[in-house]
Amino acid sequence: MRILITGITGFAGSHLAEYALTKNAEVYGTVRWRSRMDNVENLKEKVNLVECDLRDACSVRNTLKRCKPDYIFHLAAQSFVPTSWEAPAETLTTNIIGELNIFEGVRDLGIDPRIQIACSSEEYGMVYPDETPIKESNPLRPLSPYAVSKVAQDLLGYQYHQSYGIYVVRTRTFNHTGPRRGEVFVTSNFAKQIAEIEHDLRDGVLYVGNLTPRRDFIDVRDVVRAYWLALEKGEAGEVYNIASEHAYTIKEMLDMLLAMTDKKIEVKQDPERMRPSDVEILVGDASKFKEKTGWKAEIPFEKTLADLLDYWRERIKFLKEGITREREII
Repeated sequence: MRILITGITGFAGSHLAEYALTKNAEVYGTVRWRSRMDNVENLKEKVNLVECDLRDACSVRNTLKRCKPDYIFHLAAQSFVPTSWEAPAETLTTNIIGELNIFEGVRDLGIDPRIQIACSSEEYGMVYPDETPIKESNPLRPLSPYAVSKVAQDLLGYQYHQSYGIYVVRTRTFNHTGPRRGEVFVTSNFAKQIAEIEHDLRDGVLYVGNLTPRRDFIDVRDVVRAYWLALEKGEAGEVYNIASEHAYTIKEMLDMLLAMTDKKIEVKQDPERMRPSDVEILVGDASKFKEKTGWKAEIPFEKTLADLLDYWRERIKFLKEGITREREII
């Protein structure tokens, strides 16, 4: 089987590539000239990396023609909510036009892959307490430009299935984290700050934003299993929640991380970390997906956080050793 992962160098993309290789898939992945390769450094000899600008229709068509994939996992996106407030036009263009180019390339070439669209629980936006846990039928009330872009991706996938018969499965994934999570995301940011404090690279203060929102956190390794099953067993045109079905406040998550260190750490709120609006609660109902595929979240959240913290400990240790060597040379 030949698969194409857009955004293979990213967080979920790199984990999905590793999982696909265990399935003996021939893996292709899109990269850009400025893509950071850290996450796939150990995979370079095992996968095929293809230069592709998803916003360029010709580039996408040429990539599809070269790869001729059986499965397409469309993960590439501008995925950081705060950035979408600062660059809404770029977020909308990248996320919507990139997907549109994939669909049009598939149509133009006359190929028939199964396509998974990585949508987001952020689409639900303003959720009322009596609407939880959130089902796929819940109204979409997006509260950020990023969320609006994901709603557009979601509905575009539905429209192309209905209009042209393209095999599209949409997955609305709730907050996922784990090793390699970008440092701008809350779980990873907190873990990195703790690792820096442990290695004396910052004072004993950890800076936070709003700690009250409740989030359904799920391990990325469980998520990529779900993505694979979505195309293997999911129904074309359908949308599925991928969730752990349990919510933690951001403060509860932080307390779990702090319990994993012996350092005494002071927590301070940073006004610059606050958003214009926050989704207060996101906890999903994944029963539809579980019934269809047999999937369930297996990795405990405590292990996810421990693995994430150890990931940052190793990176910060390496960074500190590099700084020490430079000072010795000088």
